Amino acid sequence: MINITQSSSTRPYLVRALHEWCADNGFTPYVAVSVDDSVQVPREYVNNGEIVLNISFDATSHLQLTNEFIVFKARFGGVAREISVPMGRVIAIYAKENGQGMAFPAPVDADTNLVSVDKMQPEPEPPTPPGGGTTRPQLKRVK
Repeated sequence: MINITQSSSTRPYLVRALHEWCADNGFTPYVAVSVDDSVQVPREYVNNGEIVLNISFDATSHLQLTNEFIVFKARFGGVAREISVPMGRVIAIYAKENGQGMAFPAPVDADTNLVSVDKMQPEPEPPTPPGGGTTRPQLKRVK
């Protein structure tokens, strides 16, 4: 049995799945990224600590969506740049054309002495209901 604290983050799998869904449906996949020193992007395009990147196959070269990073080459203002985004810094992926996609919890910056969202401990178990039964896990809908 796998301990939940040892399992990998679902974020890279969901990013890859939504990227593929966008490509299959002719949509343009965009990622919103919370920028810190670990993110390699043109800083002149960062706004309020965030940047939105087009990660379509048409806009990128050598795109790699690994469990740890999104890496590619792209042109910004006609200048070729190498982009590297840690998966933990991705806060959303969505289709440009219709806005459908998924948002993720924003990472917590290291200077606050807190851990990133991907490394947080699971929430404590809910109390046992009257009668000694168990509660079923519930999916939280995030808008």
